[in-house]
Amino acid sequence: MPAISNKGMAMPESPIRKLVPFADAAKQKGKHIYHLNIGQPDIKTPAVALEAVKNNDLEIVAYSNSAGFASYREKLATYYQKHEIPVTAEEIIITTGGSEALLFTLGSITDTDDEIIIPEPFYANYNGFATSNGVKVVPVQASIENNFALPPIADFEKLITPKTKAILICNPGNPTGYLYTKEEIEQLAALVKKHDIFLVADEVYREFAYDNAKHFSVMAQQGIEENAIMIDSVSKRYSMCGARIGCVVSKNKTFIQTALKFAQARLSPPTFAQIASEAALDTPESYFTEVIEEYVIRRNTLIEGLQQIKGVKVATPKGAFYCIVELPVKDAEDFARWLLEDFDYQNETVMVAPAAGFYSTPNTGTNQVRIAYVLNKKDLEKAIEILAKALEVYPHKA
Repeated sequence: MPAISNKGMAMPESPIRKLVPFADAAKQKGKHIYHLNIGQPDIKTPAVALEAVKNNDLEIVAYSNSAGFASYREKLATYYQKHEIPVTAEEIIITTGGSEALLFTLGSITDTDDEIIIPEPFYANYNGFATSNGVKVVPVQASIENNFALPPIADFEKLITPKTKAILICNPGNPTGYLYTKEEIEQLAALVKKHDIFLVADEVYREFAYDNAKHFSVMAQQGIEENAIMIDSVSKRYSMCGARIGCVVSKNKTFIQTALKFAQARLSPPTFAQIASEAALDTPESYFTEVIEEYVIRRNTLIEGLQQIKGVKVATPKGAFYCIVELPVKDAEDFARWLLEDFDYQNETVMVAPAAGFYSTPNTGTNQVRIAYVLNKKDLEKAIEILAKALEVYPHKA
């Protein structure tokens, strides 16, 4: 048999999706599963986006510009400007999801064996994107004790080497829900300026900021115009995960010209998804007000419920719709699988994402899970009850 590449063999499995076969088997046995494992909102996609596709009279589904529809980029630039992010359409490339934006970015700024510094825990697919580009992830560990706030800048600086090309953050964070303060963003901006490296910010959860907190974009930081790269997506903002439309944004012209070559290689982003995404920008502000109110209720329901379970520790998120939960178990992956294979309460169980896959430091986060509070309040309350019952009888406690 021909050999598979070392790179292919090294690609990590998704901690979010690798337990799906066990969930499918559980469903076949008649179990109902509360999915806390994946960031798929149950919020309805804005009607204006769906109607734009339904009522479209295209006769040919043609290629678009490799950078995406000009009309969409212009409209998107206006959206950003309203959020105090001063960019133009020429500084935006539309991508097939935020994932492709990250792949284009790593392809444009790194060579084999270069290094990217990332606070951990981080979005699990960063490991996969780095592996596919032959890039080394250098982690800086954040702590559940302070809700995964930005680690001290000195911890970042001591890791910078001639191989370091960028610092990558997710703001607000997946999987932590942490929202970086203005001071933290300014500290990072000063650091990348000092060492002449990139600051890449995955800001796909920008709209989801709670408790009157404000999101601060790296694109709004003065003095790092050549250093800052923003990753964005419609997936969570408009509950359009399946549209697979994102973008990469930067004022660095050389970077944008380079990323465009990667965009040209894949020809163009999908037509109908761009139509829906452009229309989604007309979503009324009341939509977000209602969504934020709903997520605050869900967050509070989840955090308050988890805090009542003996031995459980949870970080309180300020944004996005995830939290990291430390459980009184030896191996959270074994526990997550056991929930699906061997446990039920009134013929129901829960599915969580083991958190070890959100770290790159070996043997870290092994007793943690990521929970996405994308279910309604009633379902979350039931899921918490099931989780509490499961922890009472799970045989491999810490």
